[in-house]
Amino acid sequence: MAKPLLRIQRYFCRKPIRFFSLILLYLTAGSLVLLHSGFVGDSGPGARGGRDPVVASEAGGRASSSDTRGLGIMNRVFKETRRSGRRFGPRWMRKSGQGVHDTVGRGGDYTSSWNRALKGRNAKDIDDGRAKYIGCYVDDTQKRALRGVSFFDYKKMTVFRCQDNCAERGYMYAGLEFGAECFCGHKIQAPNASESECNMECKGERSNICGGANRLSIYRLELSQESARRYGSAIFKGCFHRPDNVTAALPFSAVIRNMSVDKCVDMCTEREKSLAALAGERCYCGFPTPLFSLHELEDEDMCLHRCPGEEFESCGNDKFFVVYQTQVQDNRCMDRHFLPARTKQLVALASFPGAGNTWARHLIELATGFYTGSYYFDGSLYNKGFKGERDHWRSGRTICIKTHESGRKEIEAFDSSILMIRNPYKALMAEFNRKYGGHIGFASQAHWKGKEWPEFVKNYAPWWASHTLDWLTYGKNVHVVHFEDLKRDLFIKLKGMVQFLGLKVSEDRLLCVEGQKDGNFKRSGLRKLEYDPYTPDMRLNIDELIRTVDAALKKRNMSGVPAEYMPR
Repeated sequence: MAKPLLRIQRYFCRKPIRFFSLILLYLTAGSLVLLHSGFVGDSGPGARGGRDPVVASEAGGRASSSDTRGLGIMNRVFKETRRSGRRFGPRWMRKSGQGVHDTVGRGGDYTSSWNRALKGRNAKDIDDGRAKYIGCYVDDTQKRALRGVSFFDYKKMTVFRCQDNCAERGYMYAGLEFGAECFCGHKIQAPNASESECNMECKGERSNICGGANRLSIYRLELSQESARRYGSAIFKGCFHRPDNVTAALPFSAVIRNMSVDKCVDMCTEREKSLAALAGERCYCGFPTPLFSLHELEDEDMCLHRCPGEEFESCGNDKFFVVYQTQVQDNRCMDRHFLPARTKQLVALASFPGAGNTWARHLIELATGFYTGSYYFDGSLYNKGFKGERDHWRSGRTICIKTHESGRKEIEAFDSSILMIRNPYKALMAEFNRKYGGHIGFASQAHWKGKEWPEFVKNYAPWWASHTLDWLTYGKNVHVVHFEDLKRDLFIKLKGMVQFLGLKVSEDRLLCVEGQKDGNFKRSGLRKLEYDPYTPDMRLNIDELIRTVDAALKKRNMSGVPAEYMPR
């Protein structure tokens, strides 16, 4: 026995042989691990949301082997259904309890019948500050309970991820099913089920329930004011007075029998128009223009007129139009180029990080038709269409240059500047999210509650003030724009920015920008912290910084900071 062991020892003492043997063993072990994980991922209850074979077959074959092979393609992909079915229309048509008690069991609207589903749930489960839990509902593969977009992730699905994605698209409800599937919609079209039937844990967080077999755990989303009101593929814009010259303002029109929002939106989509305006039985199509700018919003009660072909929606009337934005892209502001001739005048688009610089660049590019540049280089921004990102900031080919710099030498390198200022409480949180979650991501709870956040506020809050003060002191020809004012009155404020850049204003182009103002780097309005991250000491320091900046602006005969900045 000793001789074989001695031979093995001598064998491994030879360095080259020992080295290659260890490499071989390592690769073999790794292959076995990958092979094992492949079997675990493709079979058993871990795949296909934990369904048993009987349930899978009843679900319309979604758990078939071909579906399993296609999960990699379906993951993190949203699919817009052709029709969203019967939906609630604008809020003026919604009556409390309407169509609830008399339609249960007949596929009607079950939105208001959720109270009994809350029995046994504690307050924390029902309302977490972002969404309200409605209850467990039946889902049918042939006739979905929620008929908006759907989202599948069989590895990382969480309750919040589903809520956030539905809220980002302006939907009122988010539902989770089979532990891994997310459905969005404006109306629940299915009856309640027993809470015990929603019994599958989320694939991305074992502590939460994500529906069950053909059962949806549904949440009503607490959307921010900025969130769009969507109806299927269209965005509700509001009620507007009939334009004086309707044929010039909305050149395409037709009378539609049994008028509905779907029919009018479909007609305008086919004609490649971005606006669908319903006026009783007539549908108008067009684009926003100075003749019909959508700036003078009317009270929605003025548009009351039930659609002949849609029980829950209004189709407007002869004097007041119900307007929707279709999915057709308004191309009047999409063309962008470098400046035709290099300029020696360098204009800064300066801001503290988190103050909306990337959003302002998006608006300026659409409004002017010229690329913006950057003092830095961000590959993710370049890949999203900011082609000026790769140019050297002194190239002279871009209309303005993004910068967060605040040193005297850096500021004096520019001939003029647009200075973006944002409420420091919001700017600090936005930059913290960007730093730890990317341009449209979010910092984790561990970062907010760890040492990172207090250290960040300590270092960045004084920079918020010094950045503005330095640009006011050393900047040449400074044009101040407050982020909040730009959001509230985009047309007027953006028009002023274009004029400051020395370009002729195109109102048609500005109206086009209004319809596509969000861009690719907008965080959804849903995610909110469950607590105030600012301590009393932090607030004392930041409030004093706000007063300092306000005084500096007024000293230069500019309007001070917006009222919402000021401490109460």
